[in-house]
Amino acid sequence: MAYDLGVVGAGILGLAHALAAVKRGLRVVVFERDAQPNGASIRNFGLVTITGQDNGTIRNRALASREIWLDVAARAGIEVIHRGVLVAAQRPEAMAVLDSYAATDEGAACTLLTPAMVAERQPQLDAGRFSGGLYSPHELRVESRDALPKLVGYLATQGVEFRFFTNVVAVEPGMIRTGAGDVAAARIVVCSGDDLTGLFADRIAARNVQRCKLQMLRLADPGFRLSAAILSDLSLARYGGFAGRPETDALKARLQAEQAEELANGIHLIVAQGADGSLVVGDSHHYGPTPDPFASEEVDRLILDEFERLFGRLELQVVARWTGTYASSPVASFVDAPHSDIRLAMVTSGAGASTGFAIGEETITELYG
Repeated sequence: MAYDLGVVGAGILGLAHALAAVKRGLRVVVFERDAQPNGASIRNFGLVTITGQDNGTIRNRALASREIWLDVAARAGIEVIHRGVLVAAQRPEAMAVLDSYAATDEGAACTLLTPAMVAERQPQLDAGRFSGGLYSPHELRVESRDALPKLVGYLATQGVEFRFFTNVVAVEPGMIRTGAGDVAAARIVVCSGDDLTGLFADRIAARNVQRCKLQMLRLADPGFRLSAAILSDLSLARYGGFAGRPETDALKARLQAEQAEELANGIHLIVAQGADGSLVVGDSHHYGPTPDPFASEEVDRLILDEFERLFGRLELQVVARWTGTYASSPVASFVDAPHSDIRLAMVTSGAGASTGFAIGEETITELYG
């Protein structure tokens, strides 16, 4: 059987291309080397982040992806666990960044919060610890480990064929070559995650792509519910829409003086909640061509220390720890064209959940009109 589109990779970016194609009535086959999605797409927060994204293309893609998430989540039975994000400013310098951001067009829909208002939105955050905050209504949060299998199941009902545990060894115009045989596909999109030495390794290397390793934890249900995902001052130093503002210089200087170890390990805090009440907490960032697979107890402790600065010492059991890797480069993503009928698509910023659906739409539109 010949297919209209062959997709290599069943992470969020590969599934986004499959979704965009099947909505156009195309015959789609997806190849995945593992028995199920098992990479970066299920090892993250499942947070569709809008606020703080770099202005322009990244933010626009995140907004477009948000709408697609809402549509496909309803169709696939994926629960949107909570919406919005609350940035809890621990320092006056952080509050100055939020004041500045709220005055922009991007921050217009956000609400600046006094310390009392922060505590009102999330009572477990003691007003005495904060200089204020900002609430954004834009964000969505799904449980990645559940959302990806459900998305696969939904796409299968729409006619997408999945070939799991199948390694693609080469692609060429009109043909996907696998260890289990060749498959004809008129057009091909390669979404191979952080595989830097496989398909089109030369093109990936030319874009200075490396890997980023992260550490994350899951804490036991604390007995309360988050009104939104929670971010701290460290997040303001990482997200481009905040970090690029002039007011952030003073915050970065203070963070360097007070939390140099956290900065050196690329730590910023996100706290999100699962449907079972557990808290997903992270994360760290370490870069290299092949980061080691070992989780550092010291890095986990730094993450948990930042959690305690916001919530106090709750003595919650750590029920899971994991590492993940994703492709990273100076740009947030790219789509390359090795051939007029072949595309190589990579998200190189850890923002696959936030921008992947929009990239899929753009690529399929370009290929098919």
